Amino acid sequence: MNKNNFYKLSYKEKKVLFLFLLPLLSFIFLFVFIPILGTFINSFHRDLTFLPKKFIFLDNFKRLLTDNSFWQSIRFTLLFTFISVPLQLVIGFIFAILLNKAIPFRGLIRSIVLIPWAVPAAISARAWELIYNYNYGLAQYIIKSLGITQNQVNFLGSAWSAFWALILADSWKTAPFIAIIILAGLSSIPQEIYRQAKIDGAGFIYIFFKITVPIIKPIIIAALLFRTIDSLRIFDLIYVLTHGGPGGSTASASIYGYQFFLSGEFGYGSCVSVFLFIITFIISICYIKTARFGEKI
Repeated sequence: MNKNNFYKLSYKEKKVLFLFLLPLLSFIFLFVFIPILGTFINSFHRDLTFLPKKFIFLDNFKRLLTDNSFWQSIRFTLLFTFISVPLQLVIGFIFAILLNKAIPFRGLIRSIVLIPWAVPAAISARAWELIYNYNYGLAQYIIKSLGITQNQVNFLGSAWSAFWALILADSWKTAPFIAIIILAGLSSIPQEIYRQAKIDGAGFIYIFFKITVPIIKPIIIAALLFRTIDSLRIFDLIYVLTHGGPGGSTASASIYGYQFFLSGEFGYGSCVSVFLFIITFIISICYIKTARFGEKI
């Protein structure tokens, strides 16, 4: 329903519409708005365990701006997001195109592709921890079998290798999510458009970039939006695999803020969360403006 249609509704119809939305609005207010508001309020306080709570206004934010460890966590989070999300989009698009073809057991294959995404993040991270294990991990066996090296490789022992190990684990789990969303978009495109394009002599590349991508652009951006938000607040995968190490090189902003909550410094931890929320909000607005969801195809 667009804005013009809403204004045409009678008062009674608007009331019924509001009553249907009331359970959802109540849920959002209780479990989303109030916690966010509480975090914002707490970020302006010195809230330490065993000490009286004190209003300090912007002192936490001033401290944050000069906190090198915090900025290191922000750099890691942004780099992780801007590498993993496009990689997942490419993988997801490839899977979606393949699954959109008329292949045998297509329904079964679609269900199998969803398994990595359906696995809880902590369990998935634990599985990858075993794969990367220094002594008996599957990754050790693969690189030795391929003749890359005969020495043991500590995949999680250096900043560079740990970063790419996290990228691989995250892409394996979440690329199927993008694939299913894009597959839904591809399935909605009338096949007559493709047939006409082929009759006119259009090749695969032209069809992909001039027909497929423009038509499902809002769906692509919606998938990227969801994955970007998840990547910016990534916690469980890193917590299980590296705990932010080695030397804090893989500590995301969520991991960094969690350390202060764990130590009882709730005010400063809330400040970190607020800053991450602001970054996520700005990036989300950019996605929404780019998508132009209100426009008709």
